[in-house]
Amino acid sequence: MSKKVLVVDDDPDVRSFVVTVLEENGYLPLVAHDGVDGLEKIQANRPNLVILDVLMPRGSGIRLYRHLKTDETLKDLPVIMFTGIALRSFLKSQKVLDEFKGGEVPKPDIYLEKPVEPEELVQAIETKIG
Repeated sequence: MSKKVLVVDDDPDVRSFVVTVLEENGYLPLVAHDGVDGLEKIQANRPNLVILDVLMPRGSGIRLYRHLKTDETLKDLPVIMFTGIALRSFLKSQKVLDEFKGGEVPKPDIYLEKPVEPEELVQAIETKIG
């Protein structure tokens, strides 16, 4: 049975690129258009991995990542951040949220800045779920 990978990104071209890479490498892609849709699909489908953009309407990737890493039932779900936002900016936003909401969210294990070559994306996926 193929491992399920949820792609959460508001850009249809990026979703199409990632879905193609996933299908060509034997994964079952699921897609969500924003953070709210992403959380609903995570709860309904329990993917093996989430590939998550940062800047999206209706629930940013920053908020969804924070939710995933602070929810006891979801905190072990592997997440690859896949975005055009520099890692330093992402970490700064997380730090502000940590100070505002309390607690500390772990840094993403894998943070890929767009664009990437398909091989780099596959390698990141294989690192997390084989």
